[in-house]
Amino acid sequence: MAIRITGMNSGIDTESIIADLVSAKSVKKTNLEKAQTKLSWKMDAWKTLNSKLYSTYSSTISNMRFSSTYTKKKTTVSNDSIASVMASADATNGVQTLQVKSLAKSGYLTGAQLSGVKSTDTLADAAGIGEDEAVNFKIKLGDGTEKNVELTGSSKISDVVARLKEAGVNASFDEKNQRFFVSAKEMGMDAEFALTAQDADGNTTDSGLKVLSSLGLLTAEADENASANGQVSADFRAQLDRLGLTLSTEKADGAATRIKAQDAEILLNGAAFKSTSNTFNINGLTITAKKESDEEVTMTTADDYDGIYDTIKKFLKEYNELVNEMDKLYNADSAKGYEPLTSEEKEAMSEKEIEDWEEKIKASLLRRDATLGSLSNTMQMAMSAGVEIDGKKYYLSDFGIGTLGYFTSADNEKHAYHIDGDKDDDATSGKTDKLKAMIASDPEVVVQFFQKISNDLYSSLTDKMSATEMRSVYKAYNDKQMKKEYDAYTKDIKAQEERVTEFEDKWYKKFGAMETALAKLNSKTSAISGLLGM
Repeated sequence: MAIRITGMNSGIDTESIIADLVSAKSVKKTNLEKAQTKLSWKMDAWKTLNSKLYSTYSSTISNMRFSSTYTKKKTTVSNDSIASVMASADATNGVQTLQVKSLAKSGYLTGAQLSGVKSTDTLADAAGIGEDEAVNFKIKLGDGTEKNVELTGSSKISDVVARLKEAGVNASFDEKNQRFFVSAKEMGMDAEFALTAQDADGNTTDSGLKVLSSLGLLTAEADENASANGQVSADFRAQLDRLGLTLSTEKADGAATRIKAQDAEILLNGAAFKSTSNTFNINGLTITAKKESDEEVTMTTADDYDGIYDTIKKFLKEYNELVNEMDKLYNADSAKGYEPLTSEEKEAMSEKEIEDWEEKIKASLLRRDATLGSLSNTMQMAMSAGVEIDGKKYYLSDFGIGTLGYFTSADNEKHAYHIDGDKDDDATSGKTDKLKAMIASDPEVVVQFFQKISNDLYSSLTDKMSATEMRSVYKAYNDKQMKKEYDAYTKDIKAQEERVTEFEDKWYKKFGAMETALAKLNSKTSAISGLLGM
């Protein structure tokens, strides 16, 4: 920016004069900026509303068109402390028997209690082996996977924990309680593990046995020839005797304990099913076993009429929230006299005053908006129209569903629907629940009605959100047109800025010329005065 020094000869405050002249000329630019700001806020308001509309349109309203949305099943269990059951729409109605034979468990190995061991101790210190001596373990998982764990005498206790984790089990050393804890990562036999003192070739090594013993983790599983009940082979026992070792589980005090992994097993109608978890998915039923028991419980699966009712109630709730929001925006108080603030105006106000001022404008942006009014009317017409089923016309009122009326309903809730007898609705909870009665007596008619009315609503909104020259697809407002208007404002503001700059430069040139003339005049006057001796 050029540095201007003015008024030196005339003594006139030309800066202030020009600033006032420019300020008057800038009014049009300021008005354009305010109009663009309001348009930007209006675009944001429509984006927010359109997002809510599309969410409801593409999920709830869309889903309500299909019979599968209303197909609900419910299964009750005669003793839910033994098992819980959830039924899908594919479950078969009827009574079945269930017995929980076993629950799934994870394998756990709690090491024997040690004394004075620290995580920073080396295996050489703990087991009395050489620092360079190789130490090999093998983790065998129930799914047949084998992982080698390779260490040396210089490895630390913390290294053992890290290598065991890498091999596929959970592991930790509790220094306070002086015990190792090793467990399977999942429940069931597939995740079961065995910790052996074998090298990569499958040979049981002396160093491995010594280290497992020193860590309190030496169990019968270290012998691959041990019997199913945990009895080690004679050769393995001889190897232990030669090394002066005892199984950690056979120690007198603070011995190691081992819990074997187990699959869950149930009998469903006499047929056995197994699972690595306590959850079974069988023929449309999700069965969760809770407790082993000799008791045979019964499971009764039937159509869930409450589920149909809740589906309709959820649909109406989302519709009401949407239409109430539209009414609130359409009926908003006028913000006449309120315009976006300039930077100078904001400087004279507090943050709270600025926030309140702008919120007043933003709340009124869609007031009496023609597009919004048309959209709201479209939704209301689709919901209030009749639906023909088997030659008979049905309306929402035939199912005990209606609005509260102009004088009864709260502000901006005059188009919201209420279900007679809805215990969660204070306005209609005392009335007879006609919807539940009709679902129980003729669920097919109820489902067909809501399928058709939802389809009509979905089709109407599809038309409202179809792409045109002025709007994009899935937009209920003219987003393209608004973007063009916004860009036009940007162009006009830039042009106005250039005009103001030209206007300012013009006046600086005029005042500059005046100052130059006065300077010459003063120079001549001084010269004459000098000649005359004045």
